[in-house]
Amino acid sequence: MTNSLDWPQEAALRSELSQRWLQPESNICLDFHGDPVTAGLVVFSDGNHHMALEASVKRFVKQHPEVVDIFYATTPPGVIVNLLKNGQLVLGNLSLSRLPNVFISPPDILDKLQADGYLASHRAFMQSKGNALLVRKSNPKNIQSVADLLREDVRLFISNPVTERASYEVYEQALLNQSIEQKISEAAIKDLLNKPSDRLINGKRIHHREAPQCLFDDKADVAIIYHHLALRYTRIFPEHFEFIPLGNDDTSVTNTYHIGLLGDGGRWGQQFHDFMFSDEVIELYIEHGLQRPIK
Repeated sequence: MTNSLDWPQEAALRSELSQRWLQPESNICLDFHGDPVTAGLVVFSDGNHHMALEASVKRFVKQHPEVVDIFYATTPPGVIVNLLKNGQLVLGNLSLSRLPNVFISPPDILDKLQADGYLASHRAFMQSKGNALLVRKSNPKNIQSVADLLREDVRLFISNPVTERASYEVYEQALLNQSIEQKISEAAIKDLLNKPSDRLINGKRIHHREAPQCLFDDKADVAIIYHHLALRYTRIFPEHFEFIPLGNDDTSVTNTYHIGLLGDGGRWGQQFHDFMFSDEVIELYIEHGLQRPIK
C-alpha cells in the first residue's frame, strides 16, 4: 500500500506526451487543471463538484477545439476569490496570475463579487443532493448512522468551520437534523463538533481531498461529506472506501452552485456559461450525483 491516494489526472485535455511530475507526500497540485498559457478560457470554481465540472469542460473542449484548452481551478472559494482580487496566487514556488472569465461558487460568494463590481449577475445551475458518511472499505468500525459518531472509539472528520464555512454549515446542519430524526442527543452532537477532542478531526482547507486521505491514513474512521463526493471516491478508489447515505429528502441539507461571467467573459465565457445550463451538462452533473436546483 502506498502512503497517499493515487488521484487520477483531471483536466479538460490530457497529453500523453507530457511528464506528470509529482511526489504525493510533499509536492502535488490537484486543484489547478490544464495549461494557463494556451487555454482560451479560464474557469474558477469551488471544488466540491470538481468531478462533474471536469466532465463538462472536457465535453466543451471536444465540441469547441478552437478554445485549445480550459484552465480551471477547483479550490475552496476563499482561495480563488483572493487570486481574483490580488491578481496572483503562489503555489509553493510557482506564481499563478491567470484570471478567470467565469466564476462558479455558492451564491453568497458571488453576491459579494457582484457587489464589488467583478460580475454583473449570477444564476443557480446545479445543487448538491444530500450527504453521506464515508468509511473505509468493509466498514471496520461498523458505522451505520449518526448515532455511531457518539461512540468513544469513532473518530469523525469534518471540513473546517473557518476556511470552508459553506460545506461545514451544511454538514453541521445535516448531523443536527439526523439527531432529531433518530432521537439522539442534539446537545451531544453539538459537543462533538465544538469541543476539542481526539475524536474530531477538522480539515485544514481542502476537505474534498483531505477527507479520503485522512481515512486512508487511519487518522479518522468516518467523514461526513456531500453525497456526490462519496460517490466519486467509491468510483475512483473502490478498493479503499464505501459510504452510508445520510438522511432522506426531508432531512438532507444541500448547497446550490451559481455561475457568473467576469466582465464580458472574453471570447468563450458566454458560450461556456450557456453550455452549463444545457441538458447535456445537467445529465453529466446528475450522473455524478448532483441535481437540478430545487425551486
